[in-house]
Amino acid sequence: MKFLNYNYFIEKNLNEEDLSKKEALELFNLPLPILGKIANDIRREKCGELVTFVVGTNINFTNICISKCKFCAFYARDNGYVLDKEQILEKVDRAVKNGATQILMQGGMNPDLGIEWFEDLFRSVKERYPNVHIHSLSAPEIYFLSKREKVGIKEVIERLRNAGLDSIPGGGAEILVDRIRRVLSPRKVDSNGWLKVMEIAHKLGIKTTATMMFGHIETNEDIVDHLFKIRDLQSKTKGFTAFIPWTFQPKNTELYDLIKEQAPPLRYLQVLAISRIVLHNFRNIQTSWLTQGIDIALLGLFFGANDFGDLMLEENVIKATGKEFKPLEIERVVRAIKSTGRAVAQRDTYYRILRYL
Repeated sequence: MKFLNYNYFIEKNLNEEDLSKKEALELFNLPLPILGKIANDIRREKCGELVTFVVGTNINFTNICISKCKFCAFYARDNGYVLDKEQILEKVDRAVKNGATQILMQGGMNPDLGIEWFEDLFRSVKERYPNVHIHSLSAPEIYFLSKREKVGIKEVIERLRNAGLDSIPGGGAEILVDRIRRVLSPRKVDSNGWLKVMEIAHKLGIKTTATMMFGHIETNEDIVDHLFKIRDLQSKTKGFTAFIPWTFQPKNTELYDLIKEQAPPLRYLQVLAISRIVLHNFRNIQTSWLTQGIDIALLGLFFGANDFGDLMLEENVIKATGKEFKPLEIERVVRAIKSTGRAVAQRDTYYRILRYL
């Protein structure tokens, strides 16, 4: 059967031909070593042997969020907070002094924070650090600001860009299937809304990433539908810089009674590899050290990933699930990657090489 011929999938990907849904679903039936070989061969052809990473930080400026998603352990049940501008600038200052080039700022949907609050914050960051890259807010946050301010998404993004926003992270995608979103995040923007924000950003020249959170109530078909939706938007706009799949962390969430454990490493590697095979128009696929740990993240480099993601000097959302978080030192990451026989470099948010290590 042609679906079991790994050269078939490699050729389809390298020729930038869309897989059919039947073909994509067939990938889940392949033995993991064969799946990994297909993804690794594609990665080698597209990206070579270089592994990249970016140094940044993730500043969660508030934990007050009216979305209250069932998969989230971070939003305030009590003890809500909003960091003031000086507190945020201190975090940016600390990050930059430790080598960060990218500042990720996210906080969910706090009805007390309007667009002027973000404009003032972004301007203040850029005034102090004009070269730092503001990779901040997510599609749901931007959509929420649009509704709150009663203005179009395009106007929100333009105003934020004029204030200093450089790119938009792919958070809030979860699974882009509304049947799933109605369970996980019923108060959050639907799949079409998420895609609409990203499309408008791309048309305005703002690059974004795309993510997928799996390992909860989704099916293989839901994963394929998600991948197809971002693949199709990428074919239209070419605005995504990377794709980042990661696994749901159930502890301390409302879904814990239903899902006690995160998806096992073999499932993570399977979905990572399938993502590389399906997403023929994405050059960069990140492995997730944050949710998988460094050892599985290194394995991910042989299942289609070419990037180690953000070393993150600070992170609070995953940590809220009880997952241990320790920043990865650059030297440790470099040693670990080189132990696999691959070269390594630090990059910026746009995947431009800053230095080889």
